[in-house]
Amino acid sequence: QVQLQESGGGSVQSGGSLRLSCAAYAIGGWYYMGWFRQAPGKEREGVAKIVIGRGDTEYADSVKGRFIVSADPVKKNAMILQMTSLKPEDTAMYFCAAAPLGPPNPGLAPEKYTYWGQGTQVTVSS
Repeated sequence: QVQLQESGGGSVQSGGSLRLSCAAYAIGGWYYMGWFRQAPGKEREGVAKIVIGRGDTEYADSVKGRFIVSADPVKKNAMILQMTSLKPEDTAMYFCAAAPLGPPNPGLAPEKYTYWGQGTQVTVSS
């Protein structure tokens, strides 16, 4: 059974940085792997996605130039989200998710992703 596990959340001040990690277990083949977030009272939204091994990435406009998604250079089937210049509006529970590779491209639509982690909290104070 595919399992995803996030780590690295925490609390920082505005302008700070955090690094989130997501490891996928019991996953075979090629997958889109994405980061999503959900703030209280808001819908879950896509942040970034990557196809590990191919380097294809996509970002939400709200995080372009501030967040970078990449494959973990050490762990197989794992990705990192490096977040810089954090803003209070980035505060949310962050989730990683995976979708089987193939058409159609799921983009950053949460409903197109099959497997989900439990989430890790990111809090940015002003």
